[in-house]
Amino acid sequence: MLPVVVDIETSGLNPITDALLEIAIVFLDIDDKGLLKPGEIISSHIEPFFDAHMDPESLLITGIDPGYPLRYAVPEQQVLHTIFNKIKTYLEKHQCQRAVLVGHNAWFDLAFIQAAIKRCQLKSSPFHSFTTLDTATLASVLLGENVLARAAKAANISFDVTKAHSAIYDAKKTAELFCYLVNLTKFNRSSKS
Repeated sequence: MLPVVVDIETSGLNPITDALLEIAIVFLDIDDKGLLKPGEIISSHIEPFFDAHMDPESLLITGIDPGYPLRYAVPEQQVLHTIFNKIKTYLEKHQCQRAVLVGHNAWFDLAFIQAAIKRCQLKSSPFHSFTTLDTATLASVLLGENVLARAAKAANISFDVTKAHSAIYDAKKTAELFCYLVNLTKFNRSSKS
């Protein structure tokens, strides 16, 4: 499976009634030392689906105004189509069957993507239907922190809380954290050999 880092911003906590408003995806590369590193990033602002619930608290946290015309938001189905095609290109390149969603509280991102797939009546998803890699869990075990900002700090990754709750910023930081955690375990395994 191909790990793909995903972060979304939404209009609430319910994947059925609340809208996807932003999505960012970070693909991962391996450097010449065999270490994982963040690679290409794609992102999009998303138009809320018709009659989506807009939780004022969620919108306050993210700072997103779904109706703001300069967001250049794209319909949900078009965004999914574009992102899934890009993921399929990476799957072919790396000879993988499925992508596995990597996220901070990955179940949340996967639930919203699956709800959007159903809403848009898409026939398939490049993501495994239930397997995820969760940086909140990994960071809890390896660093003793499960909040993204605190886990990043424990891993000596810069984190600007004023930029948090933007899909692209959080995806970048989640990717950096995931790479750090994977590389840390790889280093620990090879140093014991």
